[in-house]
Amino acid sequence: MTFLSGTPLRALLLAVLAVLTPLALAAPAGAVSQSSAAAQLSAAGITWTSSGGCTDPGTSTCTSFEGLRQATVDGAVTLDGASGCALTITGGTETGHAGGTYSHAAGYKLDFSRTTCLTSWIHSAYRYTGLRSDGAAMYEASSGNVYADEGNHWDVTFYTCGC
Repeated sequence: MTFLSGTPLRALLLAVLAVLTPLALAAPAGAVSQSSAAAQLSAAGITWTSSGGCTDPGTSTCTSFEGLRQATVDGAVTLDGASGCALTITGGTETGHAGGTYSHAAGYKLDFSRTTCLTSWIHSAYRYTGLRSDGAAMYEASSGNVYADEGNHWDVTFYTCGC
């Protein structure tokens, strides 16, 4: 676009790009940092594991909390207290999960190890709502949060901070 070189229109376009570029890269509203989420989850007694032993959101073998919504952190803490089960998070905001508005990357979802305690509690506390398109059995809390049984873990979508 050499015809714009030196024109006021070119300056305007550069100014607009300077404003929009950081916004496109910014974390979602209400998002917390890795360290903040880790401290809150740890304080509640919630543990996490990573097959790669890392927290980098750009590496699929890591378990990252970077960009997790505060309501999601609060939902995990509420679930921990309500269920009385030992919770272990196996997936957060790292790459490698399905996309979408209410996705892991958007900070709405956490994966939890599938334990007998957690599975029994979900089955007794929540309403079965059918199968997801991938065949995962879904249970819905009165809060609207959705628990999907993916076989070896629970994929939980926290729309609110209630469990």
